[in-house]
Amino acid sequence: MADESAVTVYGNNAITDPSKNNNKNNFSVKVGLAQMLRGGAIVEVTTVDQAKIAESAGACCVIVSEPAGSGIQRMLDPAVVKQIQRSVNVPVMAKARVGHFVEAQILEAVGVDYIDENELDSVADEDHFINKHNFQIPFVCGCGSLGEGLRRVREGAAMIRTQGDRSGSGNIAETVKHVRDVMGKIRVLTNMDEDEVFTFAKELGAPYDILAQTKQMGRLPVVNFASGGIVTPADAALMMQLGCDGVFVGSEVFNSVDPYKSVRAIVQAVRNYNDAHILAKVSNGLNDVVASSSEVADVMTSLNLDP
Repeated sequence: MADESAVTVYGNNAITDPSKNNNKNNFSVKVGLAQMLRGGAIVEVTTVDQAKIAESAGACCVIVSEPAGSGIQRMLDPAVVKQIQRSVNVPVMAKARVGHFVEAQILEAVGVDYIDENELDSVADEDHFINKHNFQIPFVCGCGSLGEGLRRVREGAAMIRTQGDRSGSGNIAETVKHVRDVMGKIRVLTNMDEDEVFTFAKELGAPYDILAQTKQMGRLPVVNFASGGIVTPADAALMMQLGCDGVFVGSEVFNSVDPYKSVRAIVQAVRNYNDAHILAKVSNGLNDVVASSSEVADVMTSLNLDP
């Protein structure tokens, strides 16, 4: 889990005194705002009703997005974002396409609490990410490796989302693979001599100064949440025990028989990830709660029905 020193990233040229409010782009303040979500579950929602369910179940934040479907995935209609903001008291996060700084400008003007520069949506710029230092609010960015995550931090990401399965199938394997890869490389890094870090930075394609900060701290210098395939309390607890600071829960959780019970169980699992007795208790009766679209299709096919 993160410690308070994680607020300080980079060197003196990139961070200023948090007490000086005249610096609207104070990165350490944005990292501190992201740290407020540690130990929680961020739930993806598409409607006001889903946002209310997530809040009542204990989600630390909701991330609003378009309903899954074919075609280009864009920023959600600002009117819907505002409606959800008015309906809940928890922080609201919204998605912008990679490189689409105008979508980010609009979301900042709307007043969302966090922006997710989301590679799962359609990419607006294939070569460039948003310069997140130009914004006042914290950004979240995804990664599949340590080098990628640290590059996003260099661009101004205040939270990293270690991304796994992107299909909504409920397969946790890819998320586990990426989280283990990030954590494993950090363990290797912490045991390196100082002069070896230069070569390691080249191998990873990571900024040297942030990699050196990671070595000193023994963890990513910003909050790190896991995302993708997390549909049960056991999945959430697994991510926490592997070293993540929290989890993202996809909107497919609302396809369950009892969405409140599903979200509440994951929230409790994140908060009590080392207590197997509590994990067993919150997992009771959830076998029929979450079923992936592929599992549903398999069942329908076995019954000679059209999915």
